Parts: sequence; structure tokens; C-alpha cells
Amino acid sequence: MFDLDRWDEIFETIRKNKLRTFLTGLSVASGIFILVILLGIGEGMRNGIAREFEQDASNLILVFPGVTSKEHKGLNPGRRIQLKNQDYNQILLKYGDKLDHSASVYQVYNSVINYGKESGSYRIDGTFPAYQVLENNQLTSGRFININDLDNSENNMVIGHRLKLDLFKDEEAVGKNVQLAGVNFKIVGVFSDPGGERDETRAIIPITTAQKAFGGKNNIANMYLTLKPEDNFDAAVAASTQFSAELEELLKERHTIAPDDNSAMHINNYLENAKRYFSLMDMIRLFFWGVGICTIVAGVVGVSNIMLIIVKERTREIGIRKALGAQPLSIIAMILHESIFVTAIAGFLGLIFSLALLEFVGPLIETQYIYNPTVNFTVAINTVIILVVAGAMAGFFPAWRAARIKPIIALRDE
Repeated sequence: MFDLDRWDEIFETIRKNKLRTFLTGLSVASGIFILVILLGIGEGMRNGIAREFEQDASNLILVFPGVTSKEHKGLNPGRRIQLKNQDYNQILLKYGDKLDHSASVYQVYNSVINYGKESGSYRIDGTFPAYQVLENNQLTSGRFININDLDNSENNMVIGHRLKLDLFKDEEAVGKNVQLAGVNFKIVGVFSDPGGERDETRAIIPITTAQKAFGGKNNIANMYLTLKPEDNFDAAVAASTQFSAELEELLKERHTIAPDDNSAMHINNYLENAKRYFSLMDMIRLFFWGVGICTIVAGVVGVSNIMLIIVKERTREIGIRKALGAQPLSIIAMILHESIFVTAIAGFLGLIFSLALLEFVGPLIETQYIYNPTVNFTVAINTVIILVVAGAMAGFFPAWRAARIKPIIALRDE
């Protein structure tokens, strides 16, 4: 491997055929470049999907009603289902030991909030303290609503960061009073939300207060539920799927909905959605690997063809070597050495350029479903292995052909 004469031969061959060597190396470098970029994009898509699910609790189950589409027990289709406090209480009673966090929500849209000369129309969520965890809200100041607010129907309010900027600008909001539906509410906290500004234009108040202030009686808009953690992802998906089915059956029975009516009660299971998306991402990454490998194979075929040409050009030289006692293995090693060298250098250049591109350009890419495309160390090592194997494959058959040349025939070659 460290024979200086052999290295001199390799570099001499490269110097004599600069253009041919460049084009051959370019095909290998482009194959590695395409493979790494595709894998980086695949990882970026996975990161983007993961970030979407981080906006709320990752094992969240969201329940919201719809409109019946089928007749059932004498009731006509077209009924709009209304969830009640009793539905939420029944779920807590029956499944309380399985639940980790839960909250029902009473929502009011386009409610005007006034502060001094500033005013705006915002969504009001009347809910429970656990809503903070379920919606992944992070407090930037103050506190969230608590049990005391709920029990006493306090006029306390937590507002999103965007809402705070609209009404209070640079002024501190916590401790100030705003007017909502003609009633004074005290700001007790400000939160940020991973969902961005759209989710930060909300005000959150105790559900008991919201139902009284807006005449909601015991109506609720939806329910947020999470189950207690399982040992692994698959077990969590199985438990969540089973619970969703039981929950749907319970609510359909309570609201006289046909069992096969899929539009009257919606159970949005985030874990099931996550599993589908991640399975899709795995298939896309497998496809990217396939495309990249095929591109590398095309480059390897090019290298192999060039090595065949080199063997043909050096037939007389190989014959002389064998006549002087060179063993077939030394001839094979000579050809493989050159093939692996050219392939490895070109491949490493493609690898380095692609990693540099992902390092500097990747963090700037931030679309809805692609975020921070990167390639980890394991993938880089696998790519290096592919380089070595590709180089060996490219040179093996030309090397084997060279080793089988008979000296007497090679010496007659012109």
C-alpha cells in the first residue's frame, strides 16, 4: 500500500490522462454528493414533521364533534352534535386511571378585548390548568390559570405573546386589567406557543368563567386528552388506538350516533398520525438511498470502464511484469490500488462538498415540512464504506482480467 514506486505509477497515469481522470472522478463525486444531499433532505423532512408534532403534546388525543350523516334510532341525519360538561366528566370517571392530562375547552371566536385606547378581536379559550401542558404553552411572564381560578370562576386571563404586543406594546401586561364582554379581567400571565403567532393571538380564561360570561351553560367545544406513558413508541400507539376506539364508542352511544357514522364525532389521535408520517418518512429515506446508490453505481460503471481501458493500454507492461515473475495478486493489487484511489478521492470531495453545503445552507432552510437538513456521523461513515466498496468493485473485474493475461500474448500486443 505504501510502495512509492506504485504511487509514482498511479500519479503518472493520472498526469497522462488528466481529462479522463477528472470526468471519471466527477461521476463518482456527483453520485456521493447526490446521495448525501438526498439523505440530508430526508432528515430535514423528518425534523420538520417532528417539529409539527411538538406544537402540542406528542401523544395528544383531540375530540371534537361534527354533524350526523346517517339516521339512527329514529333521529334524522344532519344533527349537529354538542359536547357537554357531562361528557368530559364521564370520560374522567371511566378512564381517569389511564389519563395523564386532560382538559375540556369552551371557545368563543372574535371576542373584542379592550385595553385603554387599544382593542382587538381574539379567540377566547375557557379551559383547565392542564391545557398549558396539552397545548405546550410556555410562560414568558406571570402564571397560568389554576384550580382556584376554576373553583371560584375568577376573572383572570392568560394571553398569548402576540396579543400582548397588540394591546400592551412594550408595557408589562401582568397585573393589568382588560375589558372582555363588558367585564374586567386581570392579566395573570403571558405565554408563547410553538405554533407561532396564530396560536399566540388567544386569551385563556377558566372554563367556569367562560361558560358564565358568554352564556355557554354546560357546553364545550372539544376535549384534549393524553394517556399515561408506555414503555415504547409501538406500545403507546397501540394503547392510544385502543383508547380512541373505546372513546368514540362511548361518545357515539351517549349522543345517539350510528356506529358507522364517521362525520358526527372526530377523534384525532396524534400518535397514530405521527406513526403514519414517520413510516412515510422512512419509505422516502429508503427511496433516497436507492436513488443515491443507483447514481453511485453509474459512476462505478464509468470507473470500471476506464480501468478496462487502462488495462488494455498497459497490456504489454503487464506482460513484461509477469514475465519477470510478478504474481497475479500483485497485478490485481496494482489495478485495485489505482481504482480505489481515484474513487476515494473523488468520493471524499463529493462528500465534503455536500456536508459543507448542508452545514452552511441547511440551517437557512425552514419550510413547513423541511427543517435543518443534516447528515449524522453514522451516515457519513456508511458513505465512506460505500466509497471503498465502490472503488474495489470498479477495479476488481479489470484487475482480474489483467491478472489472467498470458505473458507471451501480452508481449505481442502493439
